[in-house]
Amino acid sequence: MTRALILGGTADANLLADAIARAGIDAVYSYGGRTAAPAEQPLPTRIGGFGGVSGLAAYLRSEAITHVIDATHPFAAEMSRNAITACAQTATPLLALERAPWDKISGDRWIEVADVVAAVAALPNSRASVFLAIGRQHIAPFGVRPQHAYTLRFVDPPEQALPLPGANVIVSRGPFTLEGELEMMRARRIAWIVARNSGGTGARAKIDAARALGLPVIMITRPHLPDRPRVESVSKVMEWLGHRTCLGA
Repeated sequence: MTRALILGGTADANLLADAIARAGIDAVYSYGGRTAAPAEQPLPTRIGGFGGVSGLAAYLRSEAITHVIDATHPFAAEMSRNAITACAQTATPLLALERAPWDKISGDRWIEVADVVAAVAALPNSRASVFLAIGRQHIAPFGVRPQHAYTLRFVDPPEQALPLPGANVIVSRGPFTLEGELEMMRARRIAWIVARNSGGTGARAKIDAARALGLPVIMITRPHLPDRPRVESVSKVMEWLGHRTCLGA
């Protein structure tokens, strides 16, 4: 019998959970626990980490997991690496549901960098209004550039003081529209954007808005991961699980 584990937290993972539930497949949806109010799922849900590779391997054995789908954020590199190792140790088939990265097109003013530290270094020295679209766990390094006026956007309100005093915080959950992003950037006179190359459509509007406004984007490239089987659609995951109909997903 199939019993799948979805390592989730993304819009793609939510679509997959819906398709799996409608197909009647036994599965568990796992959240990392960084969002205070995660979206409800049509599957049994667990929240929190596994305790590294050994903890995940133990969970796969104890819960009789037969398939693992890594549908985490493309920058959740530690979880993805743990899944690769734990699945190898337990001989559990693993498939990554990973959206394609964005491609630079005509009109984009990207400065591509390898990591957050390089993104900090790429900012101008003179004061500028900067939209940090990178998640709260990655903003601390920007404290060495306190001269900038930072705009941050989180799914949940901050529970403690931020490492960027005076930052303007927007609490909102995507997906976002081009019109909304244009309005936000104009209202706050955004001059620079720092983003991660997450891919997909839910977060793309800010990239399209930057292009329309002619703004530079410091684009952090994806972390390198070991080779693993991967697909870009829910229907391909369903085929892998032995259900050839994508059930409208």
